[in-house]
Amino acid sequence: MTGSILVTGHLGYVGTVLTPQLAARDVEVMGCDIDLYRACTVAAMPTALPILKADFRDLEVDDLRDIDTLIHLAGLSNDPLGDLDHALTHAINHEAAARLAGLARSAGVRRFIAASSCSVYGAAGSGWLDERSATAPLTAYAHAKFGLEQALQGEADRGLEVVIMRPGTVFGFSPRLRFDLVVNNLAAWAMTTGRLHLKSTGNAWRPLLHVNDLCRAIIALAEAPADAVAGQIFNIGFNELNLTVRELAASLLAALPQARLDIADDAEPDQRSYRVDCSRLDRLIPGWAPSRIPADVIDELRPLIERGWLSAERFEGPALSRVAHLHHRMKSGELDAELRDAARPAH
Repeated sequence: MTGSILVTGHLGYVGTVLTPQLAARDVEVMGCDIDLYRACTVAAMPTALPILKADFRDLEVDDLRDIDTLIHLAGLSNDPLGDLDHALTHAINHEAAARLAGLARSAGVRRFIAASSCSVYGAAGSGWLDERSATAPLTAYAHAKFGLEQALQGEADRGLEVVIMRPGTVFGFSPRLRFDLVVNNLAAWAMTTGRLHLKSTGNAWRPLLHVNDLCRAIIALAEAPADAVAGQIFNIGFNELNLTVRELAASLLAALPQARLDIADDAEPDQRSYRVDCSRLDRLIPGWAPSRIPADVIDELRPLIERGWLSAERFEGPALSRVAHLHHRMKSGELDAELRDAARPAH
């Protein structure tokens, strides 16, 4: 990996874990992030990066002239956030991201690595899915991600080295820890209340991977030769960590014998269910295996619990819940309807 790397969303859940790993490889790393969740910090942040611009929607061709690899993580990051405003989700996750890829190609950026999602598979049930399987996006978030994938194929045809990632459901500790992810959420409920709280019936399949493993995969995709990755889609995860939510709950309860299963009275089956085959990534990365399993998140959360800092009210409320936090900032006037920071000057 040579040349400069730009990471959009470098101050988010994945970005704050990825960027120190990139910087340790002795490459120049820059960031682009409006820092929506700066109040949701739970640990020391990594060393600050040079900021190209705060909002990737404001980037222009000249901003990208000296960038070799662009890793695009920024956007509304899951189904609940996507449901805040369907039109805005489409505008940010599809249209603005596709525009960024076009700018990157025009500026001479060599490789564009984009975060899509396994949610594009939709209601796939229990059958194994590889990158050639049919897609059936169900939500505004999934539709926007799939639309971006299609737009990026067009940029690939014009010469940009496009690499599309479909990560599974990520878990694990980060300075910008998320509790709207199933492993982190279930573990936090069990550890703070003694109840492992399922909001669905637990029927759905989820491919799971630790945030550090996702970062390992991103770096591998950045360093791989063009003929191994350009123009391709990669499911990011591990075949052995495809679990139903019920199986996940059982694995966490086995590590937390003092907790009990608690299924919400209004729990319904989750239509979003996908069991994902990651063999393509396994062939790319020698020795690709999980560095951590879901139950390991218990030890990662324990310091927050022991100092009395983490509670269900915090991780389900505006202090840490991504959706609740954005609602709070919009209601207070800190953010406008396009999720731009009203307190900072426009670019």
